[in-house]
Amino acid sequence: MGDGDDWARCAQGHTHWGRFGAAGLLLFHTDGAEPVRVLLQQRAWWCSGGGTWGLFGGGRHSHEDPVTAALRETAEESTLDPSVVRVHGVLVEDHGGWDFTTVVGSAAERPQVRPASFETRRAEWVPVDEVADRRLFAPFAAAWPRSLAAMHRVVVVVDVANVMGSRADGWWRDRAGAAARLRDELAGLATTGVTDLPPGLPAYDRCLPEMVLVVEGAARRVAEAQVPGITVVAAPGSGDDTIVEEVSRAEPRTTYLAVTADRELRARCTAAGAAVTGPRWLLDRLPAGPRRG
Repeated sequence: MGDGDDWARCAQGHTHWGRFGAAGLLLFHTDGAEPVRVLLQQRAWWCSGGGTWGLFGGGRHSHEDPVTAALRETAEESTLDPSVVRVHGVLVEDHGGWDFTTVVGSAAERPQVRPASFETRRAEWVPVDEVADRRLFAPFAAAWPRSLAAMHRVVVVVDVANVMGSRADGWWRDRAGAAARLRDELAGLATTGVTDLPPGLPAYDRCLPEMVLVVEGAARRVAEAQVPGITVVAAPGSGDDTIVEEVSRAEPRTTYLAVTADRELRARCTAAGAAVTGPRWLLDRLPAGPRRG
């Protein structure tokens, strides 16, 4: 038992489990050959909504953030190893004084998952098109349309040369050094996440995007030292061509956002199906704040 294991009442007059709110894990898997599947829990007969299907999850403790709580609860209720989860974002349902957070993540593999507590009757990877046909736990059923729409990886592909050129911090004296500074700043953003993606992207309340930085010319050597949360790609030729290649990857449940002010490149990325935004959107969200000359 933890300090969050108790009932709470929200401003709407409802009673919920979790003194400090609750969180659940919406985990999906896709390999391109099969339908996208999500991991669901069938609740034990004695639970509220016994026999229905929903997310693994439960009450948060006072010291926990929602992601930590969702992963802990899933590990307590099933045999899933939480280290396989790549978190992409969170969706929050605020009831006033109490909230439930859906943590959306994916797994590269689809391991067999079995019950690990008396709260779980069964665990199953269910095709997304069949979820609504199940007898669902009522709160999960109400949240499913929004969760399904947001259930995407978000990959931000950065035109490093263009972004560096938009701020006067002396980048022209040391292109590799400026690219390394941007890389390190973006590593922080990948950890903290963003709360306001541009229009047309998944409607996460907080998104933890995957960051791909495309470097060219003198900045190519930055790709020799990778940092957690960031993938640096050294363009073998044209940086623009490499960016278009990156955003053209046809991967299910993946949304690409290209960051550049170059008009021709923006048009090419849009034609490839990616969303586009300018450097200012990115710079204004860096944990250290933008550097303006």
